[in-house]
This record gives sequence, structure tokens and C-alpha cells, in this order.
Amino acid sequence: MYLIDITIQSNRIPAKRADELLTAHRNWFTNQAEKGNFLLVGPFLDKKMAGLVIAYAESREELEEILSQDSYYPDLATYGVHEFQANIISEKLIDYKGK
Repeated sequence: MYLIDITIQSNRIPAKRADELLTAHRNWFTNQAEKGNFLLVGPFLDKKMAGLVIAYAESREELEEILSQDSYYPDLATYGVHEFQANIISEKLIDYKGK
């Protein structure tokens, strides 16, 4: 599993493409969640234009392929990726959706 810290480089985004890129970015999140690749997605509340993804991929190469499909990839966002092992998962996780 992977923790991904995504930060959009808003100063690099052409104003005329901002809405289009953001819509595509959000659709990418939805599509990857529906495929089971993204298990949790949400924005940081203390950092603008940034958020966290908990993802599952068989390998780092597979994850890189998934990331490459983002509308902001590779130059309009930074992707901090950390591999981790989930040893404890609370059954109450779903209770926190949207909070």
C-alpha cells in the first residue's frame, strides 16, 4: 500500500485550463477509487491545493502508471509517495467519510 501526498503547483497552471484540469483530476480520483486502486482520497484542510491518497498497487511501477494518468502529471503537481504496510484498519473508518 502507498500513502501519496499530492500538491498541485497552481502557479504553473494556465488560467484558461484550470477548470478543465481540476475536473479531469477529480474524475481520475473517482475512476481509480472505482477500480479499487485508491482506497481513501481527501484534501488537506491546512494546505491549499493538496491532499492525501491511500492507494493499493501490486508494485511501485504499477503505481507510477496510475499516477501518470493524472491530468497534473508530471509537471503541474508533486507526488510524495511512501510505501507502507497496513497492520491495523478500524472497522469505523467508513464513519469518518466527509469529516
